[in-house]
Amino acid sequence: MDHFFHFEDLNRQRAAKEKLYLEFLRVPVMSAGIYVLPTGASDPQKPHREDEMYYVVRGHARMQIGTEHAEVRTGSVIFVEAEAEHRFYDIEEELEVLVFFAPAERE
Repeated sequence: MDHFFHFEDLNRQRAAKEKLYLEFLRVPVMSAGIYVLPTGASDPQKPHREDEMYYVVRGHARMQIGTEHAEVRTGSVIFVEAEAEHRFYDIEEELEVLVFFAPAERE
């Protein structure tokens, strides 16, 4: 099991696979990945069965969780409870986000 990761290396792996999301860690109680949305993109995600935490590494956008809306930018930390409708929108600067699911995201 890997214990150390570098965001730039993970992002290269994600880009090589031409995916928006790359899971890089999975243990029973949590999973983690990186999620990247280009400027102007639409966020295709749907509610998850797990609680979720986001950390915005870089970028600027808005986010909706249920009926709540907020600006998110580099350094933002966001909690989304399981089953909550949520999405990023108005992506003004490419969004690079660390994502943590607890328990591990079910596929």
